[in-house]
Amino acid sequence: MPNITLSGVAKSYGGGDYAVKNLDLTVPDGAFMCLLGPSGCGKTTTLRMIAGLEQPSAGTIAVGDRILDSVERGLYVPPEKRDMGLVFQNYALWPHLSVRENVEFGLRMRKVPAPERRARAAAALKMVHVDAAMERYPSQLSGGQQQRVALARMLAINPTVLLLDEPLSNLDARLRLEMRAELKRIHDESGATIVFVTHDQLEALTMATDIAVMNEGELQQLAAPMELYARPANRFVAEFVGSPPMAIVDVGAAPTGLAGSLLRFVESRAAGCAPAGIGIRPEALRLDPPPDAAWSEEALVEAVLPAGSSWTVRLRILDAELYALSYTPVEAEPGDTLTCWTDQMHLFGEGGDRISSWDRTKVGA
Repeated sequence: MPNITLSGVAKSYGGGDYAVKNLDLTVPDGAFMCLLGPSGCGKTTTLRMIAGLEQPSAGTIAVGDRILDSVERGLYVPPEKRDMGLVFQNYALWPHLSVRENVEFGLRMRKVPAPERRARAAAALKMVHVDAAMERYPSQLSGGQQQRVALARMLAINPTVLLLDEPLSNLDARLRLEMRAELKRIHDESGATIVFVTHDQLEALTMATDIAVMNEGELQQLAAPMELYARPANRFVAEFVGSPPMAIVDVGAAPTGLAGSLLRFVESRAAGCAPAGIGIRPEALRLDPPPDAAWSEEALVEAVLPAGSSWTVRLRILDAELYALSYTPVEAEPGDTLTCWTDQMHLFGEGGDRISSWDRTKVGA
C-alpha cells in the first residue's frame, strides 16, 4: 500500500479551539507508526480522521495518489471504502455470537461466501493464537483473549491499514506485555501498515518503527524510537519520553547552585554555549566513582526506591532534587552522601528546542 499522507490537516469542533492544528505527517507503507502523547493532544482525533470517522476542518488526507479527504476540493471517502480496519479501546464484541462468528461478522457484511468466511476467520484466529477458543463466547474469554479476537476480526477482512486506538489500556500488566509481543509479530508476519494510538511511552518505544509525538494538537517530533529517546527535539519530548522523566535544570541570567555548576561545566567544554536549560536522564546520573572527563557533585540521598531489577534514588544535589536510575544494587540509605556524576547532557535553548547534546567530551552530537 502507498504511504498515508496528511497535509495541513486541522480539526476544530467550533469556538475556535482546534483538536489538531496544521498537521503534516507521512505514514510509510508497512510502518508501525505510534501516535504518542498525553490525553487531549489530538492523537485519537488524528486516527479517527484517517479512518474516516471524523472529517477534517482543513487539509488533505491521501493514500498514495488517492485522496480520501480534501476540504478544499470537497472530497470525502466514507470509512467502509477506505480499506482500513479499526480496533477500539474496548473490544466491541457481540456477546451473543461465538468467537468465530464475531470474526466472521465483517466478512458477512461484505457478503463473502461462507466457506471463504470460515477459512479466513480460522486463519486470523490462528495468527493471534485464539483458534482453540473458536466456538466459545466472549464472556468465556480473558481480557487478553477478547482483545486478540477483536484484532482477528480486523485481520480477517485483510485491511491494508490497521488502526488501533489504545487497544491495550484495559489490560493488566502481564497481558499488555503479551499483546505488545503479539502486535509486533502480527506486524512482521502480515506486513500491514499499523497506526497505533497510545499515551504509554513504553508501548510506543517497544513496538513502533516510527513515533509521532503530539501535544496540544501539534506534532512535536517524528522519529524512530531510539532516535527520539537519544535526541529529543524539544523540552516537551525530552520530559514526556522516559521513565523516570528527564530532569531539566533551568539556567537563569546569573545561575547558582546546580544550574551554575552544570553551566560552568558545559561552558568549559564548549566556549560560547549558552543553554536556557540543561537536561539529564536518570539513568545517565551515575553513583559509582566518576571518570575525570565527567561532571560530578556531592549528593544527599533522600530516598531509595527498589523495583526488583532497578533502583530509583532521589537525590538532593546543591539546591535541586534529581532522580538517579541504577541497574545495580544501591547500598546507600537516606541521609548518606554520595558523589554523583554524568557524561550525558541535553542542552535546550530559550524556545525549548534542543540545541545540542553532550556525551563525555563531545558537545554538538
